[in-house]
Amino acid sequence: MTANAVKKRKRVAKRETVRRLQGVLFTLPVIVGIVVFSYIPAVQAFIYSLFKYDGFKTAQYIGFKNYADLFSVDRETGKVFLNTFLYAFVSVPLSLVLGYLVALLVNNKLRGVSAFRTLFYLPVIIPGVAAAVLWRDLFNSEFGVINRIFGAFGAHSLFFESEKTALATLLFTGVWGVGGSMIIWLAAFKNIPAELYESAKIDGANAFTRVVKITLPLSTPMIFYNLVLSVIGSLQVFNTFIIAGGSGGRGPENSLYFIALKIYNDAFTRGGRMGYASALGMALFAVIGLLILLVFKTNKWVTYTE
Repeated sequence: MTANAVKKRKRVAKRETVRRLQGVLFTLPVIVGIVVFSYIPAVQAFIYSLFKYDGFKTAQYIGFKNYADLFSVDRETGKVFLNTFLYAFVSVPLSLVLGYLVALLVNNKLRGVSAFRTLFYLPVIIPGVAAAVLWRDLFNSEFGVINRIFGAFGAHSLFFESEKTALATLLFTGVWGVGGSMIIWLAAFKNIPAELYESAKIDGANAFTRVVKITLPLSTPMIFYNLVLSVIGSLQVFNTFIIAGGSGGRGPENSLYFIALKIYNDAFTRGGRMGYASALGMALFAVIGLLILLVFKTNKWVTYTE
């Protein structure tokens, strides 16, 4: 090998090292953020779950007793898990289907469609706390606008103030945020080659056939992505603390008492049972992990293509 070839190889290796270093530096803030705000708190939560705390002053090591009490002593555990799973079971497919249908609707090249996209997305930018307060007032049984509209037809409902209607009302409010998933669906639709639709039209495929045979299969990666996020988000729902604040966020007869809210109550409103709350948090983490693992194990319906 000549001297020039050796120098050239060294220059190439140096440039490659610089590029790798630049990549590490650009990703370093994200890596540090994940470690500091995700991994370290998760390890801390597991350590806390092995202790019994006297408020926030003293701690006593009790091993896995918190986990045993969680499923053998605490009568609220079954209720909060049932409420959370029921909410997730309904809200996840509801939000996915509605968001997908809205995206199909506004994906057409029509006059003024951009305005409709904006209107559908606007509710997403409203903070969660403000949205919860808004829904609480809208569904108020005494002065709420919804009941006033119902009153014009001789009807009335207690909405968040009745065990029979509280969870259904909360599920209805989830329709408010379909604009967020709509944007993601639209991005998926734009990545589908237009040539496929043109070929389908030449072959005589109608609009419904094109959606079923082209749009739906080629957007399954985004469906999978939204499914994972929806499962995680629905099992961590927490805004009932504001919507049903009069009953400690639990709703009438604990109908809106979810796992995340119980974690908060045990940690901060029941004498600082931080260890017990951490054990419940780790149980929720395990449940979410198993569900996501199941979703990944059954993802053969996802179509990956260039």
